[in-house]
Amino acid sequence: MRIIGLANVVVISVAIVGLSLLPGEPRPHAKPQETATVKGADEAARPPATPAPVGLPPGVVSTPEFARQVRANEAGLVPVLMYHRILAKRLASLDRTPAQLRKELEKLAKRGYVPITAREFARGEIHVPAGKFPVVLTFDDGHPSHFGLDASGNPRPDTAVGVIQDVASRHPGFRPVATFWVNKEPFGLREHDTQAAAVRWLTEHGYEVANHTWTHPNLRVLKRKKVREQIVRVERLLKKLGAPPSETMALPYGSMPRSKKSARSGSWDGTRYDFAGVFLAGAEPSLSPYAKKFDRGAIQRIQSNGKKGECRKWCSQYWLDWLDRHPGERYVSDGDPERISIPEKRRGNIVAKRGLQVIAY
Repeated sequence: MRIIGLANVVVISVAIVGLSLLPGEPRPHAKPQETATVKGADEAARPPATPAPVGLPPGVVSTPEFARQVRANEAGLVPVLMYHRILAKRLASLDRTPAQLRKELEKLAKRGYVPITAREFARGEIHVPAGKFPVVLTFDDGHPSHFGLDASGNPRPDTAVGVIQDVASRHPGFRPVATFWVNKEPFGLREHDTQAAAVRWLTEHGYEVANHTWTHPNLRVLKRKKVREQIVRVERLLKKLGAPPSETMALPYGSMPRSKKSARSGSWDGTRYDFAGVFLAGAEPSLSPYAKKFDRGAIQRIQSNGKKGECRKWCSQYWLDWLDRHPGERYVSDGDPERISIPEKRRGNIVAKRGLQVIAY
């Protein structure tokens, strides 16, 4: 599926304006105990599967027959959803209300989507139950509406995390994880102790906190050294707060530096960074991370929004409906994190280095 440059320009333009205003058929599902198979010699020699991430059941061992049963297609498209502020009253087109966020997450849960982090996606560590579909929830700017704790030490219910946790409690298969890309004051917090407490709560509960540059500049107009400084300053901050080094980064405004390479890796003042994935601002589902044409330095996202104006064809409501109408184009998991199951006709779409992992049916 081609990347539509014009769509990206439209979405990025909308993002810049918004930020300037800142004050099918059911698929069968099999339980692990129902998928026991007679292993061939190569399977018997395989090491134990990587332990399942928090919130997910153990993986299964896929076979061509099982992959066909669940209609696995791990060469398919994955929606990477982009959110900004979550406000009771929207002030810009990019804003969503808690009710709108809840409605979209409920829709995802009911349709069989399971959240994974941007890091897991970029690294190709997609541990999703058989017959289910991965989705990546991403939040830009580390806004106060994304996360905050109440007096009891629980996420405030009106924040993004509060909504995610609540939806997950109502839909046990909906894993409560997301990626938060932050700037110099994560979640609007200015004190080190409160910043560290926020980062600790999120990372301990499976969320990803990663890099969105120090001051949210348009990287396109900066010299390479300044681009690297913007990135490294956030890496140093996250290290002080107890977070692991970022493995993903979202480009402010979706704007790529003139030196594309400097967005993904580099160093400044003795500190290096090297991201598994760099994410754009829109406007299509992403290719599978196993696909030959997948570009880790420019991963597509979809703005969360309805179907009005510029979003008539480029935002989340349109694309989620499109994937429902074109189930053969969607990524469907085989439940086996060690293998890549695909229809035979898609064998040529998988990058060569993944060849030994492929199960084609």
